[in-house]
Amino acid sequence: MPATLPRSFVLFAALAWLGAIHPAHAQYEERLPVAVAKALKAAAIPQGSVAVVVQQAEAVLPRVSVNAAQAMNPASLMKLLTTYAALELLGPAYTWKTEAWMLGKLADGVLEGDLLLQGGGDPRLTFEQFWLLLRQLRARGLRDIRGDLVLDRSLFEAAEANGSDAAPGAFDNQPLRPYNVSPDALLLNFKSLRLQFVADAEKKTLAVLVEPRPANLDIINLVKPASGSCGDWKEQLRADLTRQNDPDGHARLILTGRYPLACGEKNWNLGVLSHPQYVEGVFRQLWQELGGTLSGGLREAVLPAEARLLASIESPPLAELIRDINKFSNNVMARQLFLTLGAQSLSVAGAASSAGRTPPARAADADAAIRAWLAQKQLRFPELVLENGSGLSRQERIAAENLARLLAAAWKSPLMPEMIASLPLSGVDGTMRKRLQQNGIAAQAHIKTGSLEGVKSIAGYVLDSGGKWQIVVFLVNHPNAAAAQPAQDALLDWVYARGR
Repeated sequence: MPATLPRSFVLFAALAWLGAIHPAHAQYEERLPVAVAKALKAAAIPQGSVAVVVQQAEAVLPRVSVNAAQAMNPASLMKLLTTYAALELLGPAYTWKTEAWMLGKLADGVLEGDLLLQGGGDPRLTFEQFWLLLRQLRARGLRDIRGDLVLDRSLFEAAEANGSDAAPGAFDNQPLRPYNVSPDALLLNFKSLRLQFVADAEKKTLAVLVEPRPANLDIINLVKPASGSCGDWKEQLRADLTRQNDPDGHARLILTGRYPLACGEKNWNLGVLSHPQYVEGVFRQLWQELGGTLSGGLREAVLPAEARLLASIESPPLAELIRDINKFSNNVMARQLFLTLGAQSLSVAGAASSAGRTPPARAADADAAIRAWLAQKQLRFPELVLENGSGLSRQERIAAENLARLLAAAWKSPLMPEMIASLPLSGVDGTMRKRLQQNGIAAQAHIKTGSLEGVKSIAGYVLDSGGKWQIVVFLVNHPNAAAAQPAQDALLDWVYARGR
């Protein structure tokens, strides 16, 4: 009998042990399930352009791993990294404040001086919340502002100061699309207008209702009612923003095109004006409606020491806001959160060094904060490329295996319930509302989706038919990526069914 066992016997015994202790490991595969491979072939997407990981949430090794180490563009799956990092670094109860300060004396409803609005980076300061802030001012007796409206946007580096973000449509030449709105310390109502088209097919009339209606924006409606089916009605419309040569600095939004009467009522959201102009226009609109006056103009400044706080409004907690970010893939909210991580890091560093006023947070500061957090968690992602933390980027990269590791870490976190609850539920809500409604997997999977031109991705958790939670990541980077949804749905079906 030999003194040492043959190497083949040792390897066989080791594999047998792994299979006994971790049965899922024994099923490790480097090929795609047949249904998934067929769907990719039908979409003319080569398997070299996809990356897939399937892994039991409690396991160490994956069940399926295909091109898992390949750095790929994840599109909006990058929001998983931003939101999970924020939950741990800021805490689920974290909130943002927007404050109104007076620079001068208030007597008998008259402010002899300026009103300053200080932005705290709130990702969801809506039109309605802003109205409540101004109602506080009126309740405190303020009626007439004899000075200027002053904006303090110094928490974040302003988009106009960032060369890569200076043009609103730099990403895809669509400057008025709401998803292209840049982040801002005083982001108001996502810097958007809601245009409500109200068609009456019987009377053959069309009305366009706009909310909010900034006082410094003139809206010219030249849209004609049209016959025919509704179809892709937005493609028949055009919006052009032009600057008028008048002393008040008004802008003009001209709406043209045709709107099918068969569409009935539809909403069209547009991101218009610069951040300061939008805040000024909405402030003047609401302040006038509340019976107030503003005599001065608009300027920007950092909050001075002598200012006195008049009113403040607080955002909902982070745990609630990340539901909007992940379920509906809100890009500007994700970018606000990303920069908040940078601002928080700078604030902590500034407090430790007593170096004076904290500089505006930049994307590089948020990048550094997230990488430091990953290092603390012993998560090494050497291929990671971060640009804005939302996935609305051509540069951002991560590997499928590291997205799976991130989801595995979140699964073991005390904040796991908050994180999972923020993800779209298959067949129920968010970006997964219309997917897998008729399958057994409906309401059994929490899946974040992502899409750009040439990118289609999913990642999240599936409760399989055997009652075990599975981590799923599926990235596609290919010109035909838009056709990859059947393959991704087939993978989710396969993962669910494998639990039987």
